[in-house]
Amino acid sequence: MSLTDIKTRLAKTETAAGRAPGSVTLIAVSKLQPDARVAAVLDQGHRIFGENRVQEAAGKWPGFRTQYDGIDLHLIGPLQTNKTRQAFDLFQCIHTLDRPKLAKTFARLAQETGHCPRLFIQVNTGHEPQKAGIMPEDADAFVAECRALDLKIEGLMCIPPTDEEPSLHFALLGKIAARNGLTGLSMGMSSDFESAVALGATHIRVGSAIFGARN
Repeated sequence: MSLTDIKTRLAKTETAAGRAPGSVTLIAVSKLQPDARVAAVLDQGHRIFGENRVQEAAGKWPGFRTQYDGIDLHLIGPLQTNKTRQAFDLFQCIHTLDRPKLAKTFARLAQETGHCPRLFIQVNTGHEPQKAGIMPEDADAFVAECRALDLKIEGLMCIPPTDEEPSLHFALLGKIAARNGLTGLSMGMSSDFESAVALGATHIRVGSAIFGARN
């Protein structure tokens, strides 16, 4: 697989789902990838990347930004409260807002800095104790709480359990988003993004299928 292959597959999937080609944002997940592979994807003109850890991203992306314009960086891994300010400065979009304490910190930083990254709320659709994310039954109240803090929520994100049919989780996320008036759906990875797009994904997160297996 390669970036070109994934873009071709994505375009076919968008068309089959009755979506406009290019309407789904492709996030190239570059976590733990060597710089040479990331640079190769940048050289092909791609600018939207996802990272799991603030610390790793802080060591990698300032250098790339001196060489490439227009990088749009997305945090797709759990965020510790003490790394929030660093994340605010580094990322244009955060997909893992999942608890009231973090929402309050975001709201305070937005007031202090005058800007805020685009925000997705992570929903733990599989009720998995080892995973981050607000529980589905608490999602409506949490969306309302974030809005009361003047946080503009773009959408919802989920990572389905590996041993369950992902489309069930994509459909659940879509229902929660729809009843809360949210249009963004961050869902679907290398192995299941076609299903996610068919169920309304606006952002897909693809790593190994673009970069190859991590070293």
